[in-house]
Amino acid sequence: MGILSSFYPDEYLDSTYSIDFGAFYRRGIRGVIFDIDNTLVPHDAPADERAVQLFERLHKMGCQTMLLSNNKEPRVKSFAEEVKSDYLYRAGKPKRAGYLQAMERMGTTAQTTLFVGDQLFTDVWGAGRSGIYAVLVKPIHPKEEIQIVLKRYLEKIVLYFYRRENKKRGAL
Repeated sequence: MGILSSFYPDEYLDSTYSIDFGAFYRRGIRGVIFDIDNTLVPHDAPADERAVQLFERLHKMGCQTMLLSNNKEPRVKSFAEEVKSDYLYRAGKPKRAGYLQAMERMGTTAQTTLFVGDQLFTDVWGAGRSGIYAVLVKPIHPKEEIQIVLKRYLEKIVLYFYRRENKKRGAL
């Protein structure tokens, strides 16, 4: 494991909507922290029916949910109201403080929390630094802000080594 491994997700999946949350619940997960943009919906899009249904399913299952975003409050609050979830805005990801505050508000621990996001250097790295199981999902939409586009080039390098290492271990 090299220096890049601190950025590796625990799992890398095509979509938030392909995650088997029931299996995570059976493994003891009681809280799910989500990034919003390009994880649940395209950048700046409102919650769609798929997102609303996902949160309803998680809540019925017995899971707490939290939106953890570096975005401003109006964006995060309106989305949170649509999916009926608690939220933290301007979270300062990848700093640990937002992740720790999210778990405290959900009443979960790192062992009973799952994180889902689309960026390695903010979402996944912050979750990993906080001891939370991190699922990286592919971005929903290719249109992104320039600073994110630039980070995606670096992410490709990290993901290349992540896949190579998992192939060696027979995990992929």
